[in-house]
Amino acid sequence: MSRETGRKLIAQNKRARYDYEIPDTWEAGMVLTGTEVKALRAGRATLTDGYAHVMDGEVWLEGVHIPEYTQGTWTNHAPRRRRKLLLNRREINKIVAGVSEPGWTLVPLALYFKDGKAKVEIGLARGKKSYDKRQAIAKREADREMRKAAAARLRRR
Repeated sequence: MSRETGRKLIAQNKRARYDYEIPDTWEAGMVLTGTEVKALRAGRATLTDGYAHVMDGEVWLEGVHIPEYTQGTWTNHAPRRRRKLLLNRREINKIVAGVSEPGWTLVPLALYFKDGKAKVEIGLARGKKSYDKRQAIAKREADREMRKAAAARLRRR
């Protein structure tokens, strides 16, 4: 059997990028049980209510829903259990420094397999104000209009 290569996206938290300003991101491994890995390979997970926090010098992911594996038995996992994230000490120190400031939190942005290993992308986030969200919407619509005009121009040739 050949080894998996590349990145296979399982779940993405698009709402986090809309609701939060995210200047820093980190990629972390996760400590998972066998049935959690099988459920993830089936492409089933939800990041919307998830968050991460630092406790006793370790980073923990909470609120991420990985549903029970359908073919699992009594060994199945709890869907919303706390999961330990695997990061370097330097990365944890940066996270602690960022989260210690008021208004900052850690949110999961994406859950994926990278070369066969389950990874989560977490970001240091601060909530956006409503006018920041309106600016993001206006920029997205302007980009859409520019692409539309460019496509129409290419069709005229």
